[in-house]
Parts: sequence; C-alpha cells; structure tokens
Amino acid sequence: MSYAIIGFGRIGQALAHAFARKNIDVTVASRRPPEALAPQAQAIGPMVVAKSLRDALEADTIILAVPFGEHREVAKALPSWKGKTVIDATNAFPVPEELDGLPSSAFVAKAFTGAKLVKGFNHLVAATLAADPVVEGGHRVVFLSSDDEDAIAPVAALAKQLGFAPVKLGRLNEGGALVHARGRTWGQLIFQDLFKKEQ
Repeated sequence: MSYAIIGFGRIGQALAHAFARKNIDVTVASRRPPEALAPQAQAIGPMVVAKSLRDALEADTIILAVPFGEHREVAKALPSWKGKTVIDATNAFPVPEELDGLPSSAFVAKAFTGAKLVKGFNHLVAATLAADPVVEGGHRVVFLSSDDEDAIAPVAALAKQLGFAPVKLGRLNEGGALVHARGRTWGQLIFQDLFKKEQ
C-alpha cells in the first residue's frame, strides 16, 4: 500500500510526522513545487518525500489535507480515481451554501469520481495530530466514516499502524455528521481529544 498526503500546511505536516514516527513511507505534495517542500519534508524524516502532484497521485491511498475549497483542483489532476482510496481530512467551516445540506465529505466525494472516500483525521487540531498518539497506555482516537463500508477497513488498519485507535462512525450523513460542521456550528466530536485503552 502506498500513501500520499496532498497539502503540506499544518495538517499535512502533522500527518507526515505520524508516518515518520512509524517509519512508513509517504509522499507529500502541494501547489508548490517539490523543491519548495523538500527541506521541510526532510526535516520531518527520511520516509517523507516531496514529489509533484502528478507523481504523488500514483499512490493507492491519498490523504486530502488541502483547504476545503481546493479539493476540486486536486480532483481534476486525474481523469479517473477508480481503485484509489481518498481520506478526506478537510473541514468546511463555515459551511458554504453550495453544499446544499450535504455533509462536506459527500460533496467532496462527488469530485473524486470512482474513488472510495473515507472521512478521517479531520477532528483534531494540527499540534494534537502531530503528537505521539500513544499516551499513558491509551491510543488517541481517530473517527472514520464513509458511505462505502469496505473502504473503512484499510483506513482503520492505517490508523492503527500510525498508533491511533480508529472508531467507525458509519455513513457520512449518520454518525459521520458528528465530525462535520453544520452552518456555523462544529459537529459534536470535532476537537474532542479522546483515548481508548485498546486499539
């Protein structure tokens, strides 16, 4: 399984730290050329490699860590997303009217035709996400939701590999609504820093 993080702001860098901590290879890319990202990527660890967007999108699993409004630009970079898993770590806040009542991840999923989309790694602030998820014998929780039941298992496996405790919330418009914003109100689980004794 190969992984890429698209977006190298605070959340993208926090996730890169999580991969580096566990010595898991990950590619990082953003609108900036790879040379601009390379020093920061190398500072995080040798497993974090900056590439062009096109090269990064060859990965099997893509973590979307761009500002919400930029997801369409990323989606346009491939003609088809069939066979790819997209982990949506974006947050739309305040919620734009164009969502028309849809959870933001369901809206994002429409742009990534053919991909399996899982909402995840979006509910913690960057500093918390970057910190070691194993604390006092517990594992920091990450919430996962998707309209494709089969898509959650490999993302849950990745979360465990990174040291987190995955908690499945079900479909995007059901349990997943707890990690989406509505209007100007955050979902109830956003920013909740929870731990599980077992992974």
